[in-house]
Amino acid sequence: MKKIYGNSYLLKTLDNMNISGKTAHSLIFHGEKGTGKKLIADYYTQQLLCENTSDGKPCGKCPSCRNSESHSHPDVTYVKTEGKLEGYSVKTAREIIADAFVKPNNKSGRKIYIFRDCRNMSVQTQNMLLKLIEEPPDYAYFIFTAESKYEFLPTIISRCICFGVSLCTEQEAETALAESGFNSDDIKKSVSCFHGNIGRCIEYISDEKVRRQIDLTKRIAESIIKGDEYELNAVFYSVGTVRNELFDVFSMTDKLIRDSAVLSEDKNARIIGCLRESAVRLSEILSPYKAARIHDRIEESWKAIQLNVNASLVVASLCAEIMKVRN
Repeated sequence: MKKIYGNSYLLKTLDNMNISGKTAHSLIFHGEKGTGKKLIADYYTQQLLCENTSDGKPCGKCPSCRNSESHSHPDVTYVKTEGKLEGYSVKTAREIIADAFVKPNNKSGRKIYIFRDCRNMSVQTQNMLLKLIEEPPDYAYFIFTAESKYEFLPTIISRCICFGVSLCTEQEAETALAESGFNSDDIKKSVSCFHGNIGRCIEYISDEKVRRQIDLTKRIAESIIKGDEYELNAVFYSVGTVRNELFDVFSMTDKLIRDSAVLSEDKNARIIGCLRESAVRLSEILSPYKAARIHDRIEESWKAIQLNVNASLVVASLCAEIMKVRN
């Protein structure tokens, strides 16, 4: 069973739920990308199915635990996404509803459905699943992961137990990366960018695309510092229109702007973004008020893209708004 770093209080809560026999039928694990939501969802799945739990923890050795860990347990369904938006369709929801009323065939007598990365779960799909989540069969469990619990309708949220998954410490991240076999130089660089986010640190080391996104974010900062709207447009244009890649660069830029606001008050403050030097330089030209306005523009632009407004037009408008605020 893979070790989980940080989130000790959350893990203890899950253990206590298992010990008391009050396991929740519907849960949402939410938090920043890379913080281990899927890993914790798998841990809870193993708790539900384990044949030899100890102090609420799964043993990690029984057939159910081994099958769960390898994602091959017959009564665990990792619900598939569809389409360019990687969402969950109404058709898929219907199939899950039908399958949920077929009793499991395992020692625990439980079936688990895991919906991962619910960034684009439609209102129609959520409404279709609502009745099942509200009144599930005794043996059925539903686990959702998302970056924010507000990706879901209030009616879904009110029927689920919601757990926030947080970053671990930078020291814990360094330990985890070292135990995974990464070299010290890569560990140092990745942790300086993504701090206690182990998943993103691993992506930085192993995925050139992530390193490119960081470079693009740095160029965005340089363009804002210079007040060069043409260059800012060119950098965003080079990102392309793939939503996931746009989201990552938007997110990195937003954290950079947040860091600049914090550093304008305290140059030694802890940052959450990946470019301290750029954030420091931005803090010299952006007041906290201006930083907050740019944050609002980035958030509005992302919402527009989610609503299928042309990404190129949204980005062009965003660049103009950033420069307007900057000046």
